[in-house]
Amino acid sequence: MLILSRKTSESIVIDGRIHVKIVRVEGEVVKIGIEAPADVPVHRHEVYEEIQRNNQQALVRPAVPLPKLITPKNKPTAAPVLKGIKS
Repeated sequence: MLILSRKTSESIVIDGRIHVKIVRVEGEVVKIGIEAPADVPVHRHEVYEEIQRNNQQALVRPAVPLPKLITPKNKPTAAPVLKGIKS
């Protein structure tokens, strides 16, 4: 883990694409701003963990079988003839 010291309004750059800026420090709370490309997902750690748990559950949860379609017997398969319409 890399540990850096930054003051308010200072930032770091990750991979030339992600900018992390210290916006404000309020007691023990540090507010940061993150600029990243749209294709880079950025989540709080607890949200990321929840996403991972949900993805794992989706992989192991047995799929519910879909109901089978029942076709009625003795039903004509030809197109119906409409009365009163001339072709």
